[in-house]
Amino acid sequence: MQIKKTTETRQTIAFATKLEDIQGGGTVAIADLTQALVNEGTPLGVDANGLYHVVKTAKMQAEAAADATDYPVLKGHNFKVGDFATTKAGEAAYAITAIDTSNEAKDTITVGTTLGAAAKDSVLIQAAAESVSDSAAKYKTIGLVGTSFDVISGDNHSTDIVVRGSVKESLCPPISDAMKAEIPLIRFI
Repeated sequence: MQIKKTTETRQTIAFATKLEDIQGGGTVAIADLTQALVNEGTPLGVDANGLYHVVKTAKMQAEAAADATDYPVLKGHNFKVGDFATTKAGEAAYAITAIDTSNEAKDTITVGTTLGAAAKDSVLIQAAAESVSDSAAKYKTIGLVGTSFDVISGDNHSTDIVVRGSVKESLCPPISDAMKAEIPLIRFI
């Protein structure tokens, strides 16, 4: 028998409508996550084994210059040192060498070689591998988490995966325009 003590927190409801989901849901790998909660509306991709993964993204908190190696992002992302980051698929992607979390308003993601300019409110995404000019996203977005869940170390979690519906974009983790194009049956309001 295992006893767990938890504190209830209010969950935000990101979906206005859920019209269709993947039958039976899916199992989400949590080993590569850094946050304690996976929010409703989080983008998911799937690997060759059928295991679903959070598509890691981070919203730029301020503009970064064309020669920058430090990228200020809003808190709440799942990036960690060693992940590859890019400003968008088809651009440069390099490994994250450090993440400074000491500032209360933002985190600073550092890469060894510049990713190029990034506008405020643009989205950094996780790339599959290092690339000088032709990166690809690690996972193609196939749906959004339908119900928020707590991350429990050592577990994988089953959840509903919405593939058609309406979602309040302001209540979702950052989603780039390219990711939105991959899930055309989701309407962002």
